[in-house]
Parts: sequence; C-alpha cells; structure tokens
Amino acid sequence: MTVSSLDVLPGSGPDDFSRGMGAKIRHARKARMLSLSELAEIVGCSESLLSKIENARARPSLRMLHKIVTSLDLTIASLFSGGDAPSEIVMRKGTRPILDVRAVRDGSGIRIESLVADPVNKLLYGSIHIVEPGGITEGTIEHEGEELGYVIEGQVELSVDGETFSLNTGDSFFFPSHLPHGYHNPGKTRCRILWVNTPSTF
Repeated sequence: MTVSSLDVLPGSGPDDFSRGMGAKIRHARKARMLSLSELAEIVGCSESLLSKIENARARPSLRMLHKIVTSLDLTIASLFSGGDAPSEIVMRKGTRPILDVRAVRDGSGIRIESLVADPVNKLLYGSIHIVEPGGITEGTIEHEGEELGYVIEGQVELSVDGETFSLNTGDSFFFPSHLPHGYHNPGKTRCRILWVNTPSTF
C-alpha cells in the first residue's frame, strides 16, 4: 500500500476523537501481544499504514478499519465509546462523535455519526453514514447480525451478496450482516443513511 492511498490528516493535527480511536487500536493490539508487522500481515496492509492509523496521522478505508477491529475482537462501534462516559439517554445535534474514514481520490469520503453515547455491550447500534459524492467502502464487509437502513437524503448503490441495488431518498433496506456488503455514492450530492445494526457487531 502506497502513501498516496492514505488520507493523511491536515497539518493542524488530529482531533481528540481520532487520537482516541488510534489509542484504542494500539491498546487492543498490544493486549493481544501482536506487533505492528504481525497485525499488518493479518489485515493485509503495510506496517507504515498501521502505525499512522494508531498515531492518528492517517485514516483507513471503512473496509480496512473493519478488518482491523475484527482481528482485534473489537467493533467499529466500540471506537466511539468514551470508557467512563455516562450512559446518556439524549444526544443533542452537533454533540455526537463522528468517525472519519479514508477519503477517495477526489477528496470525498465517508463519516459515521454515532447515535449511541456508549455503544459497548449494547444489543442495538445505530449511526448515520454520511457519504460524500464518490464515497465508497472499497470492497465488502461481513459480520454477524442484521442490518436495517433508511436513505435520509441523496442516493446510494448498495451491494449485498453480489447484487447491486440503487436507492434514493426515502428508500429502505434490510439484510443479514453475514452477506458480503458495501456501498457507493454515485451521485453529485451528499448521501445520508440512517443505519442500524443488531447485535452491535459492526
């Protein structure tokens, strides 16, 4: 994997959430007695990329991030956990944590806005996937559970088990999570998808 395939964070420095995500990945790797090179070989990326992710200097694609957390017995939802954060019932607009994944060639990408204050050990996990024009998962993801989604705005091409579906604002979907799945925004405007997973294995 080359440096050009990475989304390197701006010179202004990573935000607290990006640092927290990298620290959780690093802690989980060390807890499992894995070196950078060992984990990199397991997930199929370079040692350099993994180091940059752990130090909040690069973002992986959604597919690569899923491979990393799966190999460490984590979930993407767990990266949002604040550890000692209170179990909040209400999360106000503008206060929810957002996970940025790697941008694609034209600078667009995917952000995942958590709808759950502390998703660890929850049976249900919900988020809003914000997909910029051209944003893509770059391959498919597979895990246990079920998925339900609703397109809030824009359009998306959803691929499930080798079949592609074109969805627009107001369309919804449901499928078992063990089927290989991914998505792409082929449009010229941002797409927002309400996405629910159960159990919280994403």
